[in-house]
Amino acid sequence: MVLFEMRGVVVAALLLLAYPICKIIYNLYFHPLAKVPGPRIWAATRLPYIRALIQGTIVHDFEKLHQVYGPVIRIAPDEVTFAQGEAYNDIFRIRQGHRQFLKDPIWWSRQPGQPNSILSAIEPESHARIRKILAPAFTTRALKAQEPLVQKYVNLLIERMHDKAAEAKNGQNGVEFDIGPWFNFTTFDIFGELGFGESFDCLQNSRYHPWIALLFNSVKAASFISATKFFPLVTFLLMKCIPESLKKMQKDHFQQIVDKVDRRLSWELDRPDFMSHVIKADGGTKMPMGEVYATFMVMTTAGSETTATTLSGTMNHLVAQPDILAKLTEEVRSAFMSESEMNLEALQGLQYLNAVLREGLRLCPPVPWMLPRVVPPGGDTVCGTWLPGGTTVSIQAYTLNRDPSYFHSATTFTPERWLPEASTNPKSPYFRDQRSAVQPFSVGPRECIGQHLAWAELRLILARLVWAFDFEAAGEKKLKWEELRTFLLVEKKPIDVRIKRRSE
Repeated sequence: MVLFEMRGVVVAALLLLAYPICKIIYNLYFHPLAKVPGPRIWAATRLPYIRALIQGTIVHDFEKLHQVYGPVIRIAPDEVTFAQGEAYNDIFRIRQGHRQFLKDPIWWSRQPGQPNSILSAIEPESHARIRKILAPAFTTRALKAQEPLVQKYVNLLIERMHDKAAEAKNGQNGVEFDIGPWFNFTTFDIFGELGFGESFDCLQNSRYHPWIALLFNSVKAASFISATKFFPLVTFLLMKCIPESLKKMQKDHFQQIVDKVDRRLSWELDRPDFMSHVIKADGGTKMPMGEVYATFMVMTTAGSETTATTLSGTMNHLVAQPDILAKLTEEVRSAFMSESEMNLEALQGLQYLNAVLREGLRLCPPVPWMLPRVVPPGGDTVCGTWLPGGTTVSIQAYTLNRDPSYFHSATTFTPERWLPEASTNPKSPYFRDQRSAVQPFSVGPRECIGQHLAWAELRLILARLVWAFDFEAAGEKKLKWEELRTFLLVEKKPIDVRIKRRSE
């Protein structure tokens, strides 16, 4: 009897050992994706992917793999990623005769028991319903009515920068400080005012609101949780092991947005804001309250942090290249006699300002890789590569935007590539640049709903800063954007600059 039981244990152990070995052999040689280029270790198991995700190196690891294996690589047993401009059309747009590629539930689905948001609504019908309600709040017409509020907080930013510049002591050539948080202060305050009828008071208090501070402090943890979702048993055990204190912190974090939404719904404002498009004439809401809470929570982050990241990256490049900064400053200062003339419509016509920001979006994309979609049942073709249904696919924006086959001097910050003459003059070194490959706001039915607001903030904040102040790099402190890690959001590190009031 004992011998029989021992044999049973041995057989069970052998089966446990044999399963992963057989699985690896299948993934490498018999899987439908076996012929897709890529490193064998990544094709064999999800573990290298998980390691890169947790370490925050996933974007840079993908770039290195693309350099070795080409624009189409297999990065996991059931996942393929692309660094090709055509992938945007094939994956994100709705193609005639093709089924839609839906969001990958591992990345996008809401937590059990939680309401849907505009981001987590995987089914096209649910997403379209929510988007239709919110869309009028983000049109160019709506933005025109919102401009005074955007100007209000940019004015406050400029006031705070004057306070900073005044800290210079006699003989000092300006004041050195980290400008990165100030971009976040501004964009979060603007969204707070437009979304909830009240700002987060970051600029007023010169510090992060606790809700925002907690958001940034939990980014690494979010990457870890995302990694565990590839292993359901691990996710189950992890959820069981989360301490009550952490659960309470998460609940309190969500509750702060609930409170802001509820306060806004109890007010009657004499101006339109985002929430006004959600409220029905009888005082009710056009979508369930749970969806309102969840949607405004994710929009607060998506509508603020991404814009601030672009501004941080752009400013980091500008102070590192004084000639480009000087050219931008000259354009802005020569276009306006006073700050009061700098409205959103007037700023749209500044070619070099737009070029600088487009180059910032190219080299410092706030979303470095377009999170995965799933190939529909029956399979489909992406960039000429046939993929079976259920395959996870993504686009490496960071890699694509720096590909020398797409851009001349691909890793150099050069706004001139975005000027009109670059695309019309065959003698321009940037004539053959494939500018349409840069899609920071995505494309298709789920393209960024707030891109008009984002562009307005980018133009106004950067233009007002260079109009009022002289900037330069802070000593030898130079941040290399390429070294920042990605934990779903781009890692925050100091953007040290020296600022002084403009020299006449």
